[in-house]
Amino acid sequence: MRIIKQVTLREFWARHPETEAPLRVWYDVVSSVVWVSMNDVMASLPRAVPLNGEHVRFPIFGGNYRLITAIHFPSRVVWIKFLGTHAEYDRIDALTVDQW
Repeated sequence: MRIIKQVTLREFWARHPETEAPLRVWYDVVSSVVWVSMNDVMASLPRAVPLNGEHVRFPIFGGNYRLITAIHFPSRVVWIKFLGTHAEYDRIDALTVDQW
């Protein structure tokens, strides 16, 4: 899958160093697979939480941080829509957020 706005990950772990290792793992997994459905996402990353047919929430660092993506399966693109703390996540609408 092609990840859009991957610089977001680096900028985030620069501010939150404890997230670097889990975000690198997430990036390595996602960039090395081809997903054609939400079932594929769940098979690759079982802790993922589908929010609808295209948005997925991923827990980062034991769920202390949340990553929301929008996935366009036909074009094999994953857009990073939100990356923040659990408290920040509680203040947003996960289906409409577009942080970057």
